[in-house]
Amino acid sequence: MADLRTRKKEQTRRRIADVALSMFAERGFEAVTVNQIAEAAEVARATMFAYFPTKEALVLDGVGAENLSTIVERREPGQSFLDALRAHYEGLASAELTGVELDSLTTRVRVIRDSPALRNAANTLLYQQRDDLARSLVTELGESAARLAAAQVAAALLTLQESYFERLLDGVPPRQASTQLAEEFDLAFDLLRHGLHRRGEV
Repeated sequence: MADLRTRKKEQTRRRIADVALSMFAERGFEAVTVNQIAEAAEVARATMFAYFPTKEALVLDGVGAENLSTIVERREPGQSFLDALRAHYEGLASAELTGVELDSLTTRVRVIRDSPALRNAANTLLYQQRDDLARSLVTELGESAARLAAAQVAAALLTLQESYFERLLDGVPPRQASTQLAEEFDLAFDLLRHGLHRRGEV
């Protein structure tokens, strides 16, 4: 029974999110009200908020789920924080998106891109990730170095993710976009580890 309840809750959650994303894509995030979403998803307003505490969460749910600090804190003994992050993100780049999953991602990215409120909310999540990573690195690097390292990592990853999403929106085939992303992750982590001077870039 517990598994059945869990599955039903997940189905309800997914239905609400899918309905909301479809409405946002068609009308724009700001033009759709939470009441309209609840009605279209056939749930009470209170039920919707039980799953998604804010309107922004309907789109941003899962964004930042792979928290940088969590990846670092769960790394293997003796593994550097950069190696842990590199392995994680290169693994993501090797997983090619297709079909419904790809359509959902590109729709979500387009909705976020077209909404100032969602862009601000997404940036807030990213800043929180950067700060959390810095706190995870304080013991290892010291406070100042931890802040700077976290800022560099977060900026590099954000830049590559934005480029990847733009390629998908421009119609670049997913396999080609993923291959280029993997190459850019290699470059980014080489630069983070060795710096521009060591690579002879400047």
